[in-house]
Amino acid sequence: MHPEELVATLRAAGCVFAEDEARLLLEAAADDPDGTDLDRMVADRVAGLPLEQILGYAEFCGLRITVAPGVFVPRRRTTALVHRAAPGLRAGDVVVDLCCGAGAIGAALLARTPGLEVYAADIDPAAVAVARRNLPPERVFEGDLYAALPDALRGRVTAVVANAPYVPTHAVATMPPEARDHEHRVALDGGADGLDVHRGVAAGAPAWLAPGGRLLVETSRGQALGTDTLMREAGLATEVWTDDEVDGTVVTGTLV
Repeated sequence: MHPEELVATLRAAGCVFAEDEARLLLEAAADDPDGTDLDRMVADRVAGLPLEQILGYAEFCGLRITVAPGVFVPRRRTTALVHRAAPGLRAGDVVVDLCCGAGAIGAALLARTPGLEVYAADIDPAAVAVARRNLPPERVFEGDLYAALPDALRGRVTAVVANAPYVPTHAVATMPPEARDHEHRVALDGGADGLDVHRGVAAGAPAWLAPGGRLLVETSRGQALGTDTLMREAGLATEVWTDDEVDGTVVTGTLV
């Protein structure tokens, strides 16, 4: 398929960044002499499959994060969580990427501060399998929030970072089709008010954080007050921060 034809096909399918997507698809199919792989990838994209799942990776904080069908694709807004968590981390600190999905946050923090002890956990077996390709596999665990972690980490964690689901159940249907139709519901649905998972994340954090340790949770502008309240109820000193450039909101709770 000629590049101009590819761009036109993608644009007709509603791809806003058709030129960029065409370039990435052509790069991915560079070793495909008969064009079969490219035709398949274009057909998948026109059908609505997320570009990242077609390529097998997502760009995040300068890294190529491996992704797979059904697994939550890291968003640009989540870079705010990385930028907020990274300052102050040093080699040897223990970081937990909770509700880790593909493990993008943990991988980005490890790339910025080599020597971190990064652990990760997710309840979705598909996400765990992918995260084990982006992080040290022996430190990625399957299970429900903190119950998945080794007990030896209690009281030792410098930072818990979590992009836990925060979309209310009734609002999942209004999400872009790329998310609602191609990512597992467990990665999107935050319950009736969107805060069900945040309740567990906040309530469990004090038992795992070291003194002065931080819990950092991505949320939305509309949910920030609720997430902040949950952290304060757990005994954490809180701060809400929004990065307008990427439209990312992070609530930080510190164990004091």
